[in-house]
Parts: sequence; structure tokens; C-alpha cells
Amino acid sequence: MGISAYEQAVLDRLDETLMVDLTVALVRSAGENPPGEEAATVRTLADAAAALDLEVDETQVEPGRDNISVTLNGGSGPGLLMLGHTDVVPAGTGWTTDPFGGVLRDGRIYGRGTSDMKGGLAAALAAMAALRGAGLSGPVELAALVDEEENGKGIRAYVDAVHRNYLGCITAEPTDLQTIIGARGASYVRVEIHGKACHAGNPDDGANAIYGAAAAIAEIERLHRELARQPHPLLGAATWSVGQVHGGTAGAIVPDECVLVADRRLLPGESGADVVDGLRTRLTGLADRGLSVDVSMPMEMPPFQTPADADLVLTAESALADAGGPGLPVGGWTAACDGGFIARDLGVPVVVLGPGSVTEQAHRADESVAVEQLLVAARAYVLTALRLLG
Repeated sequence: MGISAYEQAVLDRLDETLMVDLTVALVRSAGENPPGEEAATVRTLADAAAALDLEVDETQVEPGRDNISVTLNGGSGPGLLMLGHTDVVPAGTGWTTDPFGGVLRDGRIYGRGTSDMKGGLAAALAAMAALRGAGLSGPVELAALVDEEENGKGIRAYVDAVHRNYLGCITAEPTDLQTIIGARGASYVRVEIHGKACHAGNPDDGANAIYGAAAAIAEIERLHRELARQPHPLLGAATWSVGQVHGGTAGAIVPDECVLVADRRLLPGESGADVVDGLRTRLTGLADRGLSVDVSMPMEMPPFQTPADADLVLTAESALADAGGPGLPVGGWTAACDGGFIARDLGVPVVVLGPGSVTEQAHRADESVAVEQLLVAARAYVLTALRLLG
């Protein structure tokens, strides 16, 4: 498409120093979840937005955990939503630099959250600053939410309270600057096996809940193999993975309780309720062992898929190409993100597009993001806003 003179004038206002300094400051604000310590990150982002004369609103989700909405006001028409989160996974071990130091070295910023996704937040805010006075037909909003990495409390509170109309949503998660038009959803499935305790010297007098859990795990593994034979053309197959098993009190007691927790990745068109009902049906045979089963889904993050020919996709793709992006084709994501809630609950088209790498940097030691990717992402956000809301 090419960049017009007017667009170039707006792009010229992008402040690379602002992006770098804000990314560093956000990393130094930590925000590990669990346990859910986003407050310092929220404060850093709010202060930076206020200093740029942007409208800032904070909404409490839980004590000490606020969602933050930063708005660049435009005309009265529908707006563009930029979506992100303020929490990061725990730093863990294996770092060769301070995980919360925000060190800048050889064109990269190092620290927990640089890719996932404080670099994306900084790029979005810098883009909004450059767009001031651009005469947009609607607002640009950055919603930075708590608890994305755990239970999605922030996004649930946000969609319940949203009061604007949007032409589209860009989730600024790390995609290696690829435009992602679909993502699998994520869920946790909890299976509680209830049996009957007795002395282990006479085990047939009881009903062994751990044996029931073993049978349930085997059934989940069979389900995983079945799903592998039905891949989605863009997102691959839905998956099961058992991650936790807890049960028993002592070796000499037949256990009457065992709990397992599994990760279930969801495809567009699947619902959590159907997954729970399906697993419950597959486990009915445990009644023959004298066992009962409770199946629940304590966390569900929905999948989404936006048509490749949607206006948002075409606009974001042209903007990314003109911003100096890597030229990757539109794709799908095996990860999950809050964008699924925006698509499902608000009916707003969603793409995921941001600096950094979810596969090579996020959730690992020595996480980093390239400064050049921050700049390209911010340029793409500016051009998308101008072309959607111009």
C-alpha cells in the first residue's frame, strides 16, 4: 500500500527512547503471577500514560489488583482496542542476568516479561502517544489486565464492564511480528475421584481412588490420541495433558480420594461445557469399581478465529508490511490469550500481533526482546489505527 505523507508525519513522532525506557521500567516493576503482584506494573504504566496526557482509568478486580485502561480520545465512532496484560510468570531459575533488571545489551532488553508482554505494552503506549492529534474517527484504548497468566480474572471483569464499540482488537502478545488470526483456547479440567478407605491388608474391602485416577488418566491419554487425528487446518489439534495428581494419606490405607488436573487446549467451535460432559461420559465405567467422579473446569480461556479477509486482518497486514515487518504469512497460534474473550463475549474481530517470541523467549530464563521489534510493532500499531480510524 505504501506510507502516505500524513502517515509518515505521525510515524515520525514515535519515540524509541520512550519505548525502551518504559519496557525497562515495566520489567523492573516485576508482577509475578502467582501470587498476583501486578500493582507496581500497573502504577508504572499509569504514570507513563498520565505523563503523555492520555486518559487513565483503573478498576479494581481484587484488592491490590487493578485493571488499567488508557484511552486516546478520538471522534464518536467505534474505536480500536489494544489488549495486553500486566502479570508475568514467576522468574524461575537459570538466569545469567537479573530477571527484573531490565538490562539493555546489544540491541535487546533482558528480563522477565520483556517478550511476554511488557515490550508489547510499551510499543502500544508509544503508538498512542504518536497518534495524539491525528484526527481519528474513534478512540484508541489500551486495556492492560491482571491475571492473564493464571485464571483470567482481569479479562472477565473487563468484558463484563466494557462500554465502547470497537472495529477490532489487536492483542500485543509476542508473535515474532506475525499477524495471528486464530488461537487455541486453554482450560484446566479438574477430576475428583471418590472411593472408600479401608485397611491396606484387606484392600478389597475398599474402593481405591488412586486406581480410579489411573484409569481416568489412561482414558485422557486415549482422548488425546483421538484428537490428534482431527487437526484444525490453522491451529493443529486440540490436546490433553495431565499435569497434577494428588491422592492418598498413607501407604497402609486404601485411598478414598484422588484429584487430577489436566490442561485441555480448545479449538474454535468447542465449548468447555462440552469437554466436561464428554469426559464425564468417558469415565462412567468407574462406578463399576465403587467409585464416583466429579468433573469441573475451573478455568476456561476461549479460542478464536478471525476470517483472513476481515477488514482488521487486511489492514493489520498492510500496516505491518509498511512498518518493516518480516513478511510472514498470517497464521495461527497454539498458545492462548485474552483475545479469545474479546471475540467470544464482545463479538469483536481479533488479531494477535506483537514484538518478541512466545516460542523462543516467553516463560524461560534470559527472556529478551529486540528493540528493533518494539519499533516495528509500534509503527504497525500506528498505521493500523490511522487506516481503520482515519
